[in-house]
Amino acid sequence: MSAPARQAAHPRWPHTALDTTAHTPVPFRQFVLKVHGRCNLDCSYCYIYRAQDGSWRDRPARADERVRRAAARRIAEHVTAHGLRRIRIELHGGEPLLGGPGHVLAYVDAVRDAVPASCEVRATVQTNGTLLTGAALDRLAAAGVRVGLSLDGGRAVHNARRTDHAGRPAWPAAQAAARHLARRPDAYAGILCTVDLAADPLDVYRSLVALGPPGVDLLLPHGNWGTPPPGLARRTPGRHRPAPTPYGDWLTAAFDAWWASEGPGHVRVRLFHAIVALLLGEPSTAEAVGLSPVAAVVVETDGAIEQVDSLRSAYAGAPATGCDVFRHGFDDALRHPGVAARQIGARALAGVCRRCPVVAVCGGGNYVHRYAPGSGFRHPSAYCADLERLIRHVAHALAAQVSVPVRKYR
Repeated sequence: MSAPARQAAHPRWPHTALDTTAHTPVPFRQFVLKVHGRCNLDCSYCYIYRAQDGSWRDRPARADERVRRAAARRIAEHVTAHGLRRIRIELHGGEPLLGGPGHVLAYVDAVRDAVPASCEVRATVQTNGTLLTGAALDRLAAAGVRVGLSLDGGRAVHNARRTDHAGRPAWPAAQAAARHLARRPDAYAGILCTVDLAADPLDVYRSLVALGPPGVDLLLPHGNWGTPPPGLARRTPGRHRPAPTPYGDWLTAAFDAWWASEGPGHVRVRLFHAIVALLLGEPSTAEAVGLSPVAAVVVETDGAIEQVDSLRSAYAGAPATGCDVFRHGFDDALRHPGVAARQIGARALAGVCRRCPVVAVCGGGNYVHRYAPGSGFRHPSAYCADLERLIRHVAHALAAQVSVPVRKYR
C-alpha cells in the first residue's frame, strides 16, 4: 500500500456507512493512466498541485515500464473477466507530454498488446498544449491516439491564470497547439474549459468554437461545502436557498449562444448535450449530471489504483483505495466504498436531493462537490442552486422547440 493510501482519513459516509455488497458493481470502462506526475504549468486553480492532497510529492515523476506492464495486465484481466468489447484509456498527468510522445505511446502499446483482440481500445491524451508540436501530433495521430486540449478560453486574456513556474504565459504555445489540432480533425478530441466567472461567457464560448474543436466540455471549478467555489459564499449543506446562481447564470448564457447560434448539431458541448439527453429520457454520459454509474478509475505513476483526481479538492488522501496494480485487480477497487457510492445512483443522495423535482437530471451534481468536512459526501452539491437554474432553463428551451415529451418541472 502506498504512503498516501495509508494516511487517508476518510469520512464516515460512504467509507464506513455504505454496504458495498448491496449492489452489483459496474465494471470499469475508462482507465485514466498517469504518464507523468509533474506539470510544467502552475495554474492558480489547480486541484492537484494546489489543493488539500499533496500525495503527488511522494510518487515518481513518471510511470516506468514495470508500472505500464502491470497496469496493462490488470486492464486485460478486467476486460476478460467482464467480456468488455470496448474501453477507453486516457493518458494524463500532470502534463503527460513532459517526457515526449514516446512515453504516451509506450503506455498505449502496452495496453493494446495485453487486451484481447476482441476489445477495442480508444486512446486519448489530455494535454495543456504547451509541448504539443506538429511532429508530436503526427506521431500520436499515426498511432490512433486522439488529443484533448485544456484551456480556459480561446483568447490570451482567458488564460491569464495558466502560467509556467516562472510566471510566463502558456497561451502562445497552447494557441499553436490548437492550430495544429484544427488541421488534424481526426486526432482532435476536443477542449476542456473550467468556468471562470470573471470571463464573459459568450466571449469564452465563441472563442473556443473558433478554435475548431469537435467538442467542448465546460467544467465547474472544484469546490465543496468546506471550500466553496470561487464566487460562492460558505453555506451550510441543505440551507442554501434562496441562493445566488452565478455559475447557473454563466452557463445559461453560454447555453443560449450554443442553442441559438449553432444548435445541438454543431460543436458538441458535453454538459449541454447531457442535460438535453436526460430531459428526453436518455441516460447520462457525464459525471457532472445524471444518475448513471461512474465507471472510471485512475492508475498513478507508482501503480496505485485510485478514484478520480478531482477528489483531491476535498481532503488529503480522498482518492485512495489502498489498491495497486501489483497486488490487486480492478475488481478489488470496485468494492471500495467511494467507488460503490458513485455507482448506486439515487441511493447515494441526500434526502433533500431525492425529493427534488430535478433529481433525475441533476443526479445530485458532481460527487466531489457534495463533500462537507466531517460528514462526507451525502449532501447536495455546493452548486445545487446553479444546476437547478441551468436545468430548468434548458428544459424550457427544449420544450419550446421539440414535439417529443420533455421532463416538466413546476
